[in-house]
Amino acid sequence: MVIRSPHPDVEIPDVSLYDFLFTGLTDDDLARAAVVDGPSGATTTYGELRGQVDAVAGAVAARGYRPGDVVALHSPNVPAFVAVFHGLLRAGVTVTTVNALASGPEVAKQLRASGARGLVTVSPLLAQALEGADAAGLPRDAVVVLDGAEGHANLRDLLTAGAPAPDVTLDPATHLAVLPYSSGTTGLPKGVMLTHRNLVANVLQAEPYIPLTRDDVIPAVLPFFHIYGMTVLMNGALYQRSSVVTLPRFDLAEYLRIITEHRATVLFVAPPIALAVAKHPLAAQADLSSVRLMMSGAAPFDEHLAGLVGQRLPHASVTQGYGMSEMSPVSHTIPVGRDDISPGSIGLLIPNMQARIVDPATGEEIHQPAVGTSAPGELLCAGPNVMVGYLGDEQATRDTLTDDGFLHTGDIVTVDADGAFYVVDRLKELIKYKGYQVPPAELEALLLAHPQIADAAVVGVPDGTGEELPKAFVVLAEGAELTADDVMAYVAAKVAPYKKIRLVQFTHAIPKSAAGKILRKDLRAA
Repeated sequence: MVIRSPHPDVEIPDVSLYDFLFTGLTDDDLARAAVVDGPSGATTTYGELRGQVDAVAGAVAARGYRPGDVVALHSPNVPAFVAVFHGLLRAGVTVTTVNALASGPEVAKQLRASGARGLVTVSPLLAQALEGADAAGLPRDAVVVLDGAEGHANLRDLLTAGAPAPDVTLDPATHLAVLPYSSGTTGLPKGVMLTHRNLVANVLQAEPYIPLTRDDVIPAVLPFFHIYGMTVLMNGALYQRSSVVTLPRFDLAEYLRIITEHRATVLFVAPPIALAVAKHPLAAQADLSSVRLMMSGAAPFDEHLAGLVGQRLPHASVTQGYGMSEMSPVSHTIPVGRDDISPGSIGLLIPNMQARIVDPATGEEIHQPAVGTSAPGELLCAGPNVMVGYLGDEQATRDTLTDDGFLHTGDIVTVDADGAFYVVDRLKELIKYKGYQVPPAELEALLLAHPQIADAAVVGVPDGTGEELPKAFVVLAEGAELTADDVMAYVAAKVAPYKKIRLVQFTHAIPKSAAGKILRKDLRAA
C-alpha cells in the first residue's frame, strides 16, 4: 500500500540551486540581512551575499575547477561558509561537506572517497585539514584557508580575484550539487549523491509545513555541513529571505544570548539542544519570548521532552520532523499549527512524498488503518528529494533503493488513520533480548523523564551467551544522588519485564555527533 502526503504536490522548477535562491532577489531583498555572524554581529545583506557568491564562482573557475569537479568544504558555521558553498555550486562544482570535528585520517578518507580536487577550511581546523590533504595526495596550493594562513589562499583572495562568474549550463536533475557522507541504514559512511533538483525540491516540499517569513531570525547552531543544517536552516531560510545568525559551535550561554539579543523567532534544533532549553537553569533565566517555533530533528524527540520545552516556550509551537541525508533530508514533519498531532509523532508526509511500510521479517506490506494505528514496519520513502545513489557503491545503492524508487530508511514506524507517523526505532539499533525487540529510544525517553537525570542513552551489550542486555548510560543532574539500582527500579516499574534496564553506567556526557545523534558504537565500546 502506497501512502501519500495529504498535502497537494508542489511544483518544482527545473533550475539550479543558485538560480532558485538568488535570481529572484528584489530591490528590497538586497538590503535585508541574510547572514549575521553571531559572535561579532557583522552582517551580510542579500545583495552582498549574492555578490560574494558570484565572486567565489569566478575565482573557483579561474583556479581551474570545472563543472563536475568535487571540492571539500571543511568549516563550522560562519558566514563565509554560505558564500563559498553557493559559490562552488554556482560554478558547477560538487561540494562534499566535511564534519568540522573530523580527524585528519577521517578528512583524508573523505577526500579520497569523494575524489575531491580541492579543500576549503578555516585556521582552527587547519592541522586536521592538512593532515588529511597530505594523506590524500592533495597539493598544498589546493587548500584554501578562509580566515588566512601563510602559504594558502584565503576568502579575501577569492572575493577580490576579479574573475567573472562562469556561464555554466547544467541539468538540475542529474548534476550533483552535494556529496554529504552518511552511514545509511548500515555500514560505513558513503557519499550520498544529491542533485540540484533534490535540494530545490526539498526546500519547496518543506515550506508548506514549516513556513518561514522575511521577518524570521534563525540562530544557526546546527552545522551547515550536516544536511539538516544545509537544507532547512541555510537554504530554507535564504529562500524565504529570513535572517540567519551563525554560531560556530553550541554553547548554551552564547545560544541564549543570540536568541535574546537578536529576538530570534525560529529555533531548529536537535534533541540535546531542546533538552538544554527545557532543563538548564540558564534557559530559565533567559528571555525567550520572541520564539514562535522550535522544531527538532536528527534524533528521536519524545512527547515528554516536547512538553517540557512547551513549558519553557509557552507561546511557541513545538514540533519535530524526520529525514535522512539520502532524502535531502526532510520527508515528514508536523505542520506548524497542527496541535492535534502528538509532538511525539514525526508528523505527516510532506508534499510530493510517498511511503510504504513493510514487515522487515516477512516483506509483507502493512496497510494504513481506517481507524487506530498500524502494526510497526520499516519505512520506505519515494519522492523528488531522494538521492540518486551512493557514490561508487552500486551494491549499497541497490540494497537501499528499490527498483521503483523507494528508499529503505532502516527505521521502524507506525502510521495512524490520520497519516501521522511514529518512529518505533532504528532497525539496526533494536536490542534483541530473549527473542524480544527492545527499542532504545523508548527507554531513553523514560529515563529523560526522571527529574534527577540530565541525559541518557541505551544500547545493547552482549552477555556472553548470545543475548544482548539493555544497558543505560546515565548523566545525573547537578546535585542528584541516584544509584544503579534506583535507575533500574525506576524503569522496571514502567515497562514490560523484557524491556528492563539490566546494566547502568554513570557518565559525565553522552557522546553525540554534531547533528545530535547518539554515538552508540562509542558507548558499546565503553
